[in-house]
Amino acid sequence: MEQRYVFVLAALLTALGMSVFFYKWQVLGFPVTENQERPVWTVEAAVSFDSGPGSIRAQLRIPTLTPGFRMLNENSVSRGYGYGTPFGDDGRIAEWTTRRADGEQTVYYRVSVFEDDAIDESDTTPPFPPMPVIKEPMNTAVQVLVEYARERSADTASLTSEVLRRLNDPSPDASVELILSDVDNSAKFVAVVCEILASARIPARVVHGFPLTERLRSADLVSWLEVHDGDRWLYFNPVTGEESLPERFLVWWRGNEPLVNVEGGSDVRVEFAIQENHIDTVAIAETQSAKRGSSAIDFSLYSLPIRTQAVYSVLLMIPIGAFIMVIMRNMVGVDAFGTFMPVLIALAFRETKLFWGVILFTLLVTLGLTIRFLLDRLRLLLVPRLGAVLIIVVMLMLIISMTSHRLGLETGLSVALFPMVIISMTIERMSVVWEERGPADAIRAGVGSLLVAVAAYAFMGMNWLEHLIFTFPELLLVLLAVVLLFGRYTGYRLTELHRFKVLVKD
Repeated sequence: MEQRYVFVLAALLTALGMSVFFYKWQVLGFPVTENQERPVWTVEAAVSFDSGPGSIRAQLRIPTLTPGFRMLNENSVSRGYGYGTPFGDDGRIAEWTTRRADGEQTVYYRVSVFEDDAIDESDTTPPFPPMPVIKEPMNTAVQVLVEYARERSADTASLTSEVLRRLNDPSPDASVELILSDVDNSAKFVAVVCEILASARIPARVVHGFPLTERLRSADLVSWLEVHDGDRWLYFNPVTGEESLPERFLVWWRGNEPLVNVEGGSDVRVEFAIQENHIDTVAIAETQSAKRGSSAIDFSLYSLPIRTQAVYSVLLMIPIGAFIMVIMRNMVGVDAFGTFMPVLIALAFRETKLFWGVILFTLLVTLGLTIRFLLDRLRLLLVPRLGAVLIIVVMLMLIISMTSHRLGLETGLSVALFPMVIISMTIERMSVVWEERGPADAIRAGVGSLLVAVAAYAFMGMNWLEHLIFTFPELLLVLLAVVLLFGRYTGYRLTELHRFKVLVKD
């Protein structure tokens, strides 16, 4: 019955820990590996205009749906203006207002985005567009083009490609020349294509945006064609007719409405600039958590002061060392002095480094054990004897540090990082085992302690593991579940299999 409870408790701890882990990893975007950076593009729109004394209302269309991208943050720089981002008919609008402005004015809108393939934002399925009212003879030319494309296509995508191919034919016929007679830029061209597709009862719209491929001091909007096939929106190159979207294409706004509208101003100009930066993934995840209002960021270790973070980055590795101790003791069968002594020695190895740490630890224990045997002749009581050993350990540390400094070996100065009380208890335990069970058992336990400390150091010194536990401390629940299961193990240890192999029959 009790064993079943252990399994149930371990399963609950694992489920809880893994659930929080996957939520922070997949939803909030916390990285599982260290030193990850992601490219973040900042797009700045500068709206300049002249105003004569009076009130101003400036409106700029800004990103609403950004397939393939997630917005990190956005802000505005506009001294003396009220600012808001209301929703218009075709998406969001940045709006600046003031009661009085005079002279040349410039307001700025800035948005930062990063790639996220999981974002496939699209609005609901649009209704069939009404038949556009087109005057003759333009209407006849449009109908001829639509019938031509319908006969040579099988679906919405192929019909759109056929229409674009005809309109971009270097040797256009009379109907195409008539349709394109008033087209003088790419935006108007795509708008004409949308009107043609509306005649075929196909929802289509103009998409304006930027390919975020490089840093540009002055970027121009690119017009693309977006068509709905009944299930999803498809993107088409208005020049080639290919169903594609430029690499890293940020959709700025959709529709045929003007990009900017300024009431009370004249000579309106909009300039765009793009800059690429690389930002730590953890910082991006924190920002996204704050925007979602997730409580996970409130309980994240990254919200603590920097000095406190440095302390916990070390403390959180102690459970890893304890887990290694459990494996080495209960599964492998390594004999050691105490439970936490090897783990604390492994922490000291992180500062002294492994080679010098082993040498200093061995030297310290050997000298301390020698002096401990000399104290036996005084027949001291237990507590005074431990106090004397502790004082001797501190003096030995001082002597080793001073001697190494005189010899130019600065590594010896780090001997003070060894936990004095643990070293004193190790010397005491080793001397008792030496007297009761002989020097062989005492040396074996001492070597086993050092072996466990080295193994714990190997895992506790892994930077990627330290980052993983610090970022996802809920994984310690999974570690706890495994330790509980190991606590129910009563089988043979690896050393016992070797010890009793003579009893195994063929």
